Amino acid sequence: MLGYILRRLVILLLSLFIAAVVLFALLRLLPGDPANALVGVGATPAQIAAAQAQLGSDQPLGAQFLGYLGDLARFDLGQSFVSRAPVIDEITTRLSVTLPLTFAAFGLALVIAVPLGILAAVKARRWYGLALSVVSQIGIAIPVFWLGILLVYEFSLHLRWLPSGGFPLRGYADPARAVQSMILPVITIAIVMSASLMRYVRAATLEVLGSDFLRTARALGESRTHALIRHGLRNGAVTVVSVLGIEISTTFLGAVVVEQVFSLPGMGSMLLLGIQQRDYPNVQGVLIISTLLVLLTGFLADIAQRLLDPRLRQERR
Repeated sequence: MLGYILRRLVILLLSLFIAAVVLFALLRLLPGDPANALVGVGATPAQIAAAQAQLGSDQPLGAQFLGYLGDLARFDLGQSFVSRAPVIDEITTRLSVTLPLTFAAFGLALVIAVPLGILAAVKARRWYGLALSVVSQIGIAIPVFWLGILLVYEFSLHLRWLPSGGFPLRGYADPARAVQSMILPVITIAIVMSASLMRYVRAATLEVLGSDFLRTARALGESRTHALIRHGLRNGAVTVVSVLGIEISTTFLGAVVVEQVFSLPGMGSMLLLGIQQRDYPNVQGVLIISTLLVLLTGFLADIAQRLLDPRLRQERR
């Protein structure tokens, strides 16, 4: 098990390095110069050259890349070209909105998808089992931003139950308003994610229901429900856990999009503003942290799957 964890850590670090290289190259291929963000429209060539020297954009790409890798190794994401504030501090502040939104939405999606997915499989031949499958297919096809707009129209503009967007300036120091501002974004992401996750839960449950070990347990006198709980849940969980890493990564990316719909000060707005201002450190920082979170999620999902299934812990020669 320890050897597997070390191999997965090496793969994680290699993947992060490749992502950093690709990100650095793509941002430098964009037209224009980031020094323009520091000078006015009518800046003289001397002023532009001074700004380039200040930012280091006048150096060769090789020197810029080595400095970039050195900063990453120290977990130093640099300073914003525009605000001159440390990027890591800004990302930490933004993550205090994005991560609670992601985990709350994913938790709600699990609460919805697991029982409904199991019910859709167990009652697959009933009309309501088929109806649940149809609803999950429709939910997958719904764009998350469009659903957010519909919820804003109904619950904010029509019923006036919840705020249409924004986040309190005092943040979580004003817990009532902070929770209210999170309700609609969480529901928006959870509905779309639960539709996708329910399909996997249904497929895993159907596979367990048709397995030999469950039929053997039934032949030994156990009821269907007892056999499914005692023998089926763990075996079905192995299949579901393998996709949970992908699903929670999708939830995180969906949160970045939904933040724009509900005007939340999270990673999404920071990324969009950084692109508009050609603020390379901000854009690089947001994308690197996002990539790291996605890779860590996949790593933890692999470890959890290996812990659940003892067959995966058998080392091959």
